[in-house]
Amino acid sequence: MKYSILGYFIGEGFSNVFKNKKSTGASLMIMCATMIIFGIFLILGENINHFVDEVESEQGIQVFVKNEATQEQIDELGNKIRAIDGVSTVEFVSKDEALEQMKERFGERQDLLEGYEGENNIFTASYVVTLTDLTKSSDVQAQIETYSDVVKKINSKDEVVTTLINLANGIKIVTGVILVLLIVISIFIIANTIKLTVHARRKEISIMKYVGATNGFIRWPFIVEGMIIGILASIISIIIVGGAYTFIADKLVSSEFMQLINMSLISFSDMFNSIILVYMLLGIGIGVLGSMISMRKYLKV
Repeated sequence: MKYSILGYFIGEGFSNVFKNKKSTGASLMIMCATMIIFGIFLILGENINHFVDEVESEQGIQVFVKNEATQEQIDELGNKIRAIDGVSTVEFVSKDEALEQMKERFGERQDLLEGYEGENNIFTASYVVTLTDLTKSSDVQAQIETYSDVVKKINSKDEVVTTLINLANGIKIVTGVILVLLIVISIFIIANTIKLTVHARRKEISIMKYVGATNGFIRWPFIVEGMIIGILASIISIIIVGGAYTFIADKLVSSEFMQLINMSLISFSDMFNSIILVYMLLGIGIGVLGSMISMRKYLKV
């Protein structure tokens, strides 16, 4: 494709965008709404997957030891746990260390735990067990439970992980359904927007066909128009979604709730490359498809 022809296509595409300002504005609003709603669910899904990864990385099975257990029994339990298939690491947490960990969680309110040092320590010694594979968690727990003479109870984050995974899958399904519906609406709006331009130039298109212009030559300026609308919608949506998410994330990260559950959020910059790629593909794809649909009637032989 020669540069002059390419320049003609681009010039005509921009000209079409500004000739139909109201229709272009309607298309931009619909596409922005599509992308913003999609972006909300995409970001939610990414953060839930991030939570799952954080919980899985801890793979927390905490085995609490009975207070009356001797040091010899405690050491023997640790060796037995290490020998179980699927166990990666085993770390002993004494009663004093458990108290210190709780003080760190309380932060500025750790004074509430004063008086629990030494003999007054109400916390229980435990083993923190990580796994080579989270799917083996149930088997590992079942085997640890057989050491009931020393083991007081077992805490696991399996339910948390399962809940998060189910939630992530649910969001993916909802995102997919909403995205399909919004894409259909966006394509319909853009197709009708460009159809107005095509209808206004129907005589010009007929003349071009009579003098031998190919369908491709006639079609490309309108495809470029659709691409321009899609790219503009993508840029506007990224700015809106990025600004809103950064503001909300900053507020959440500094909140007491997030500090209490010890979870972090993905920064928008970490998701930027994937979001801009998805948005550009989505915007350009919707624009091109809408343009091609709008042209079919006028390019029939």
